[in-house]
Amino acid sequence: MSNSMVVMQPQPVMVSRDSDQWGSGICDCCNDVPECCFAYWCFSCFTCIIAKEYGECLCLPLLDVCGIVPPITMSIRVSMRQRYGIEGDMCNDCLVATFCRACVWCQMSREMKARDLQVTLVGARNL
Repeated sequence: MSNSMVVMQPQPVMVSRDSDQWGSGICDCCNDVPECCFAYWCFSCFTCIIAKEYGECLCLPLLDVCGIVPPITMSIRVSMRQRYGIEGDMCNDCLVATFCRACVWCQMSREMKARDLQVTLVGARNL
């Protein structure tokens, strides 16, 4: 009979202490005026930078020229809601992504700055 030892690696746990609502409203551009001006004057550059900071491909937002509803803006907004545990629905995401695209990107940028989640492994040992 042999003895065997089972070793389990610690699993990452996401703990969010933030609200389940957006940190700022869709029209709260006055909360970060320089960012809002950047989005207004060079929207394509702004969206690409925000997408890169979010962890997506740098040029992904350039695909938003397809169709009436901007697919990339909507999908990143939905992804951000899921990542940060923000309540909402796809109908609202679709409406604001279609009619308030610049404001949506500014709101997502403010949310990323406000949440700024750092990944910490609970129970991990330093070797």
